[in-house]
Amino acid sequence: MDVALPDSVTAQSVDTGRLETNVLVSGDPNGTPVCLIHGNVSSSRFWAEFMDEIPDTYRVVAPDLRGFGDSETKPVDATRGVRDFTDDLAALFDELGMGTVTLVGWSIGGGVSMQYTIDHPDQVTGLALVSTMSPYGFGGTTRDGTPCQPDYAGTGGGLANDEFVEHLATGDTSAEADASPRTVMHAFYGGPDHEFDPETADAYVEAMCATAVGDDNYPGDAVPSENWPGIGPGERGVLNAVSPKYFDASGLAEIDQKPPVLWVRGDADRIVSDTSFFDAGFLGQAGELPDWPGEEAYPPQPMNAQTRDVLEAYAADGGTYTEEVFTDVGHSPHIERPEQFRSLLLDFLRN
Repeated sequence: MDVALPDSVTAQSVDTGRLETNVLVSGDPNGTPVCLIHGNVSSSRFWAEFMDEIPDTYRVVAPDLRGFGDSETKPVDATRGVRDFTDDLAALFDELGMGTVTLVGWSIGGGVSMQYTIDHPDQVTGLALVSTMSPYGFGGTTRDGTPCQPDYAGTGGGLANDEFVEHLATGDTSAEADASPRTVMHAFYGGPDHEFDPETADAYVEAMCATAVGDDNYPGDAVPSENWPGIGPGERGVLNAVSPKYFDASGLAEIDQKPPVLWVRGDADRIVSDTSFFDAGFLGQAGELPDWPGEEAYPPQPMNAQTRDVLEAYAADGGTYTEEVFTDVGHSPHIERPEQFRSLLLDFLRN
């Protein structure tokens, strides 16, 4: 299929010494730096059309994280949370001479952006979180971040859909199977009524299929557990890196230098929500995972409530944040409502 990039967007490979990183770039090389960070099972290609509409006064970069898109595949050490990714970004920004930057993180990219801001608060001028994962990781926690199981069972690489992983590994771009990347994208990346443009949908599916599959990357390894649902996080790969066993960005509320935060989400998001179709607690409640121990023992993770609580604490300690909810929008506000999202982001960047 090989769908071309928009005219104003180009791809370049940057060797940082840590990673051979593929980066989409647009705008003025001397403009205000903005970095767009993609989500899980995607790549910078999901930002390309949006980048085409950003004024040239900004220097926009969108890297592929390790193991995604056209960047080098290197293992993800999940015991570091997402710091393999954030250290890669720090090296990239140094190599590009970007200095301070506004981060725009989508889904898992939101978690990466939060962690980067915690580790480099003096280098972040703004933080935009788009359909962001919770600061308490993905799955398996109550509202205050307490794990539902002592070994964090029900989170990590073992919760991935095996059929989806198989279709991803073979590069299946068809819509013939319920678990093919194309079918999953149409079912979950947008809202129930969103129809992806056919040409860009082809590009997005190709980007999904460029994800490195295996224990070191997506989804990661897993270990058996005596606790429900019988499987826990391993120490390698992407889904383990965002398990609450290793990832906790609630410390964002406590950093001294607090950049302004914009949080944008869709009210029809089925990936990141208080009733996520990818969360063991919700799947157990819905009868999709057997022997669910009940809401008191293992409730659905209240992902949006957790994000709001941390951002409220952030504001109470001197920061500022704005929450914007798009009606009838799913997991990809920048794709489903690009004009509305662009207007919000540009106002945020100007102010």
